[in-house]
Amino acid sequence: MSARPDSFDFAASGRRVFAIEGEALAAVGGRVDGAFSDACRAMLACRGRVVCTGMGKSGHVARKIAATLASTGTPAFYVHPGEAAHGDLGMVTDADVVLALSYSGESDEILLLLPALKRQGNTVVAMTGREASTLAREADIHLDVGVPAEACPLKLAPTSSTTATLAMGDALAVALLEARGFTADDFARSHPAGALGRRLLLHITDVMHVGDEVPRVGPEATLSEALMEMSRKRLGMTAVVDGDGRLLGLYTDGDLRRSLDDARVDLRATRIDAEMTRTPRTIGADALAVEAAQLMEAHQINALLVLDGERRVVGALNIHDLLRARVV
Repeated sequence: MSARPDSFDFAASGRRVFAIEGEALAAVGGRVDGAFSDACRAMLACRGRVVCTGMGKSGHVARKIAATLASTGTPAFYVHPGEAAHGDLGMVTDADVVLALSYSGESDEILLLLPALKRQGNTVVAMTGREASTLAREADIHLDVGVPAEACPLKLAPTSSTTATLAMGDALAVALLEARGFTADDFARSHPAGALGRRLLLHITDVMHVGDEVPRVGPEATLSEALMEMSRKRLGMTAVVDGDGRLLGLYTDGDLRRSLDDARVDLRATRIDAEMTRTPRTIGADALAVEAAQLMEAHQINALLVLDGERRVVGALNIHDLLRARVV
């Protein structure tokens, strides 16, 4: 009789799964040896792509391995073995390495592809749980992902075996990543829509305001005129520039509040150069947007002027621009 749901110890069952799969990972990890190195060398030398294939649960794992390889510098894709036998094998060139997953090593759909792959000259790397299986014997390189036990108490559902196979795929991807000298910048280029991509690829020039959108006044402008410029451009500041557009100073909303608190300041008569900050924080046009965010955070400011190499004001941005770009 099955246990009643209200009396079943779910946590104990969950812990048992972790324990069994932990043992499986340790066992497979202990077999990362010369064959693993051979597989890495074959993939590193590959002039084409790593074609991952597998049926059922192995197919799901193969898809994930292909995605991990592709995002870490090893061009790869997944092909369904059943579809491959009906035309999709044309996607595989003689420059490709094939990574075939089958825990039993006897999946008909995979075995059916082997003669064609061998005729074409593809290197076949197999991941199976049985060294004596047909796929293991016929492959050029075999990676043993056999596990002591499945976590499923019925010994039916692939659990420990899929976890171990996935970990072997991760091990291949990471080893290749390190061998290639793959960097965070490389990762960002293949993930332009992700948070890391935005942080590493987005430049100041991609988010800053330029041209007439940049608030600027001359040093002879009054505070009242500066206030009107700030209101029009809505960046909470204005640059003070000379006739060639070079920065002389900065006047911000905070400076305006301090001016209003000073009874001696007449907004209509006081010149901006008497109240401006003469050495404001600025940033170069070639900097990354994330550097602007770090500068703002470090100095508790909400806006920055962007300067070129001759200290001419070429742009401006505030914290809202960085928020819209999802840099912060």
